[in-house]
Amino acid sequence: MADYSKLPKADMIIVTHDHRDHLDPKALESIRTEKTILVLTETCATRVKGGIVMKNGDVKTIGGLKIEAVPAYNLVHMRSEGVPFHRKGVGNGYVITFGDKRVYVAGDTENIPEMKALQNIDCAFLPMNLPYTMTPEMVADAAKAFKPRILYPYHYHFGETDTQQLVELMKDTKEVETRIWKTK
Repeated sequence: MADYSKLPKADMIIVTHDHRDHLDPKALESIRTEKTILVLTETCATRVKGGIVMKNGDVKTIGGLKIEAVPAYNLVHMRSEGVPFHRKGVGNGYVITFGDKRVYVAGDTENIPEMKALQNIDCAFLPMNLPYTMTPEMVADAAKAFKPRILYPYHYHFGETDTQQLVELMKDTKEVETRIWKTK
C-alpha cells in the first residue's frame, strides 16, 4: 500500500464505490482535513461521515466543479452466476467539469450503455482490471463509442495487463489519443 501521509492534504476527494481499493478510511484520514470536500456514494456514506452523497444520475456543483454521477457496474464479469462484481445502482463514475474541460473517471465498470452515451469528454480514465472491470476490447469498444479526446486506461496491474493490445485496438480511431502510463 502507498504511504498517503507523505502526500499533500486534499481539497476534494471523490470516491467511486466501497471496495477497499477505492474506499480506504485510513488513507482518507491521512489526506483529509476539516475543509476537505468528500463526495461519496450512498454505500460509502455508511462507512465514512461528513461527505456529500451522489447517486447515479445526480448532477451537482461542488467546490466550483460540476460533477455528474454516472452509473458504474458489470454486465459480463461476475463473482458467481448472476452476482456481478459491481451491481448496477451502487457505484459511480464521475464526469467532472473543470472550466471548459470534461474529465470522466469511470470507477469500476464495464462498457455500459450509460458510458457509451457520454458526449464531449476531453479526457477519460477507463478501468482495465480483470476480472473486475474491462478487457482491452471492452475499453476500445467504449472509447470508440463516446470518443474522448484523450484515453487513459487505469486500474490495471503493470506487467499483467497488455496495454499495447488497447493501443493496437485504438490505432485507427484517430480522434482518440490513447496514452499509457509509464512504469519506472
